Amino acid sequence: MRTVLHLSDLHFGRIDEAILSPLVSFINTTKPDLVAISGDFTQRARTIQFIAAQEFLDLIPFPKIVVPGNHDVPLRNLFLRFWHSLDSYRRYICDDLAPFYSDPEIAVAGVNTARALTWKDGKINKTQLEKLRTDFKAVPDGRTKIVVTHHPFDLPAGAHGKVVGRSRLAIETLAELRVDVLLSGHFHIADVGYTAKRYNIPGYSALIVSSGTSTSTRYRGGQSNSLNLIRIEHPRVEIQRHFWKPDSHLFHALDPERFQRTDEGWIRE
Repeated sequence: MRTVLHLSDLHFGRIDEAILSPLVSFINTTKPDLVAISGDFTQRARTIQFIAAQEFLDLIPFPKIVVPGNHDVPLRNLFLRFWHSLDSYRRYICDDLAPFYSDPEIAVAGVNTARALTWKDGKINKTQLEKLRTDFKAVPDGRTKIVVTHHPFDLPAGAHGKVVGRSRLAIETLAELRVDVLLSGHFHIADVGYTAKRYNIPGYSALIVSSGTSTSTRYRGGQSNSLNLIRIEHPRVEIQRHFWKPDSHLFHALDPERFQRTDEGWIRE
């Protein structure tokens, strides 16, 4: 069995300081096999915010897959935005914009969907999809395949906005590769859904798992800060959402949701 901890939308520069220490304690107690962070490490891509995010990451002594979000691209400095859009992210957070992690049970790929030209929205391109083909085609059968992006492939319940650009082309590729789980953030709303709800691809339905903001004060959808704890034992996945309770200074778990992979895709047990 593998345990993946899914965080998102940290937004250093606009965080709830009371969360940080309990969150680090939660991570160290959980001892995940992998920590996946689906973008927006900073509020406005400022150096001091990236340094704070880097210091937080240094407190997590476990393997990590991280991807940038649209807030990690400079907003008002147009020179930095269009010619050095992710330089600070690569310096302080991770130099690899297409990270890949694999062990005997899981294979996890990160995809950068942040773009200077799309402002708050995101895109995925053909080069990135070819990289996913290369990574996942080398993965033996029987491993659970996961993709991490900032922008989601479907809207979480209650969200208004756009899904990641070129999502249909991407989903066709993910179906070909039999990717099982899609982790994302962006809307600050925790939710679990299926690709089959939006994309009609016979014989394919992956899980779409979104996280709320794990540490910032930018709440949406009436939800508090959250994270996802995902336990994987192929062909089964258990997803347990945890929400921050300020009164207790703890993340409290909801009942786990359990899913099983079938020939037609993932179904709820």
